Amino acid sequence: MASNFNDLAAYRLADALADDVYAAVGRWPSFDRATVGMQVVKSADAVCANIAESTGRWTKADKRRVLIIARGELLETEHWLKTARKRGLLRADPSARVAEVARALNGLIKRAIPT
Repeated sequence: MASNFNDLAAYRLADALADDVYAAVGRWPSFDRATVGMQVVKSADAVCANIAESTGRWTKADKRRVLIIARGELLETEHWLKTARKRGLLRADPSARVAEVARALNGLIKRAIPT
């Protein structure tokens, strides 16, 4: 079965964010990696995974449900990134990148509204 999730802007943006999060966390001290780091890497990876999973769902309702889970994971990622920034683990403010993923993801959710 051929997949098409790689063609989705939301997937590409979320995947790039997840890769950058992973790279940043790898440079943190071990305590921070084991606490905040593990959480933010898991939630960022889950955004991409759920977008990919949604493309394999048969019904619009099921696809939308999985995309809403991805949105929840994105909000969790945003929380952990804000926590990391407050604790001095990140220099750059990730808000604009999270918002960019959110816009693309919300577009997918709107297209998946059951009719």
